[in-house]
Amino acid sequence: MTTERPMQLGMVGLGRMGANLVHRLVRDGHNCVVYDVNAEAVRQIASDGIVAATSLQDLVQKLDGPRAIWLMLPAANTQGALDELAGFLSGDDVIIDGGNSYYQDDIVRAGQLAKSAIHYVDCGTSGGVWGLERGYSLMIGGEDDVVARLEPIFRSIAPGPDQREATPGRVRRGGTAPDGYLHCGPNGAGHFVKMVHNGVEYGMMAAIAEGLSIIKHANVGRQKVESDAETTPLRDPQFYSFDIDIAEVAEVWRHASVVSSWLVDLTADALARSPELAEFKGRVSDSGEGRWTVEAAISESVPAPVISAALFQRFESRGQGDFGARVLSAMRSEFGGHVEKSS
Repeated sequence: MTTERPMQLGMVGLGRMGANLVHRLVRDGHNCVVYDVNAEAVRQIASDGIVAATSLQDLVQKLDGPRAIWLMLPAANTQGALDELAGFLSGDDVIIDGGNSYYQDDIVRAGQLAKSAIHYVDCGTSGGVWGLERGYSLMIGGEDDVVARLEPIFRSIAPGPDQREATPGRVRRGGTAPDGYLHCGPNGAGHFVKMVHNGVEYGMMAAIAEGLSIIKHANVGRQKVESDAETTPLRDPQFYSFDIDIAEVAEVWRHASVVSSWLVDLTADALARSPELAEFKGRVSDSGEGRWTVEAAISESVPAPVISAALFQRFESRGQGDFGARVLSAMRSEFGGHVEKSS
């Protein structure tokens, strides 16, 4: 890859995605100065085109003005790093937040930094650990001229033109969306779009997982089930006698099916390596975007039952519904004398 106008970028945070972003930029001719609280991570990545910094102040001093600094940090750590950085920066410098910050925080941060003539850009970044080769989908919020100034960086990080066929109904000519990056609007707009993207991801993941689970349990009619007042009998057990290879189902769904997708690709790969997924306990975390999406839906009076259910399922997976379930069991015992079954 080549770029028309190589740029210099400071990268703060060299975790799962930060280091890969740096590698894509350097591979495309840009120069990077990098910092991480883990000095070993910095040492390992330093090479031609990648200059190591020992602190945030050192990183700033090693960048030419006007500076551009990308934060790739957990949302909980972003504000502290931003506050420290701001004390070292000058007018017309830019801070880019590529993490998963709450979009309302972006609007506040942009206003605070503007008092010192420092620009702020929020850049929702999607691609996970595969982004080094595939590229990253970027959803960007910020001032028009500042985003335009940074376009060579976004172009190098994004996938660019790929092998996908053009959208048949797309009549618009030009625009950057087909290349994998989009200036969505003013500050906050980028992370707003990325927030909803992750909410959609919750729903898609949940649907795939639930569907495969239904198929996996399609042999329940051949299993011995206790017959008592506390157990709902299976009606027509002869209709549930299938032993279906789940890994092969995920594989066949990859090929020309309506639900074929990258998520199905990844699921098929995981099941091919471990059909029972025994190494997982099923505790599913949520890093904030799903609940923020639901909150936005409520504020906008927009129904979002699938995303909401997927979010609550994640809470359930972590045992956060256990007390509610005990209350239900207690009520059944109180009003009907129902004895709780051990399994």
